[in-house]
Amino acid sequence: MGRRRKAGSEWMPPRVYQGKSAYEFRPKTGQCIKLCPIGATRKRVWDRYTEEQRNLEMRDGSMEHLVTEFLSSPAFFDLAPRTQKDYTRNANVIMPVFGKMSAEAIRPAMIQQYMDIRGTKSKVQANREHSFMSKVFSWAYARGKITVNPCKGVSKFTEKSRDRYITDQEYTAVLQQAPPLLYAAMEISYCCAARQGDVLALTPAQLLKEGILIKQGKTGKVQIKAWTPRLRSAIEIARSQSAIHSINWVLADAKAQKISGNRLRHWYAAAKEKAVKANPELSFDFTFHDIKAKSISDIDGNPYDKQQISGHKTAAQVQVYDRKIPVVKTHD
Repeated sequence: MGRRRKAGSEWMPPRVYQGKSAYEFRPKTGQCIKLCPIGATRKRVWDRYTEEQRNLEMRDGSMEHLVTEFLSSPAFFDLAPRTQKDYTRNANVIMPVFGKMSAEAIRPAMIQQYMDIRGTKSKVQANREHSFMSKVFSWAYARGKITVNPCKGVSKFTEKSRDRYITDQEYTAVLQQAPPLLYAAMEISYCCAARQGDVLALTPAQLLKEGILIKQGKTGKVQIKAWTPRLRSAIEIARSQSAIHSINWVLADAKAQKISGNRLRHWYAAAKEKAVKANPELSFDFTFHDIKAKSISDIDGNPYDKQQISGHKTAAQVQVYDRKIPVVKTHD
């Protein structure tokens, strides 16, 4: 049994108290919601209480509440760090649109309308946000929080796979204009078929006797990339750029600070500009991420061999990165 009310306050709604200047509603969530000033009529207090109670109930079943629950769940923290970061960014984008809506009230037509509008700016991002919402709805459906996944039946946009292959001449032209740390990052990425994020995140502890231990931030795949003279040279160049070797990062500046993605992209863009001036006959419309595709494309072997080296989970993922046009035999 709850505590008895003070004399004269029996008429107040549950969990409503008289504060110094206002009637206050203190729900179990721990909030303190001011309803109306002292002196308001009892009817006004009850009307405001009913209004705030309805708002709380709506928030409990809202898309915002559902997403917050998912982002705090073990299912979310079991995902790869890169996926967690992407999902958090996706959540921030969809919240202004769906956040206040009841999750149960969201229909496929609403998801389709979102895709149509979002797709006018970025079809790729629309697809990523569709995937995120579908993940949240599937998670909630399995736990009895909603009765349907409204993303089911709503198609994503068709994405054209990137097919840009960096030739040896193009790669060398940029490499020749690169400052030492960019040079090292490009070579590590190429030798290990590694993403930019995984290269920048390398720590001295990952430099093993057998090679470089890399856990891919996107897939979670763990591999040791065996040493080669070229890979050792890249690491030595990286480590030589700091007067005091960083104990935290392989790619660190003179002050032993980690090289950020923005800083690397700035260096990369500048190196390409210089390469264009030095080699006007070549094209440099490729990104740092395309270096990984070049690495996989340059591997001699069948698709299975490429998959083993690249660390991809499926052959289909490998095909996205295998971009070199094959030379096939012809009849004599």
